[in-house]
Amino acid sequence: MAVKSGMPLRVLLTGATGFIGRNLHGPLEAAGHEVRCLTRKPEEARRLWPGRQWVGGDIGEPASLPSALEACDIAFYLVHGMASHRPGWAEEELRWARQFARAAGLAGVRRIIYLGGVAPQGAPSEHLLARLHTGEALRAGPVPTLELRAGMIIGAGSASWTIVRDLAARLPAMVLPAWLSYRSEPVALEGVMSALLAGVHVDLPASTWWDIPGPEALSGTEILLRLAAVMGRKPILMKVPFITPRLSSHWIRLVTRADYAVARELVEGLTSDLLATRPGYWEAAGLPAPVALEEAARRALAAEAGTLSRPGRLAETLAGWLTPRSHPAEGKELPIR
Repeated sequence: MAVKSGMPLRVLLTGATGFIGRNLHGPLEAAGHEVRCLTRKPEEARRLWPGRQWVGGDIGEPASLPSALEACDIAFYLVHGMASHRPGWAEEELRWARQFARAAGLAGVRRIIYLGGVAPQGAPSEHLLARLHTGEALRAGPVPTLELRAGMIIGAGSASWTIVRDLAARLPAMVLPAWLSYRSEPVALEGVMSALLAGVHVDLPASTWWDIPGPEALSGTEILLRLAAVMGRKPILMKVPFITPRLSSHWIRLVTRADYAVARELVEGLTSDLLATRPGYWEAAGLPAPVALEEAARRALAAEAGTLSRPGRLAETLAGWLTPRSHPAEGKELPIR
């Protein structure tokens, strides 16, 4: 069913306490929509975000979905089981998507919008494969579904951003495993919010998917170097090709604030390029091109200013003393040893 542009709608926001859901609530309300936030712990959520409309429910419990979806026009599916760390989470996540699609159809929901991940050019990791299967399950359901696929999201609170930001801020010298040579198209958090918000009214005659890439294809090494340059740093980089993604996840745990299990899954997905194969959504949705990496990084750094722990601040201060300084013109062509 079509959704008229400019029309205020009733929206169910799943994953409302997660990174994307927390950030999407404000733009949805600012656009005039009534936002109903789904959570398993409504009392706890109300204490943290008292001005939001919370409803109790669990994606994994089909009986809780009809009341949550009642009278909703749009449902945002922003749920991912990877953080549960449970064996079999990927199969569980696929079951959740199928159950949700059925429940949304019975409730008369007119559109589902799902944020997934870019399909790799090589064999996908369990994490990336689960993202793709979830999108397929939702699009196969009775409700027209828009799947948007993002790679690394540059924004305060993003796990992938936390990893690269902390590595750039805390290591005067870095070893570069071979997997950091693979390319992705990092996109600013604000761009992702605009893409999701536009998905409410974009033309959707049938379920489909689009990639939402950032403006440049960059290797992991280039991302680290250019982010370090934004911080005024010029770390020494040394190529060590035999370090595997799994081995790398251990030193990521030591250096960064990222959850180890999540970091391990993310890093193990970096075994081939993660590049858009169906770009064009920005134009189709009438949106401006997303901002460059440096601007996205500056916004993310400003958003998380003052949130670091005292040990984290001390570690970064010490690393700053030991790291060579970068000049404003540098950052795109720094030496690798």
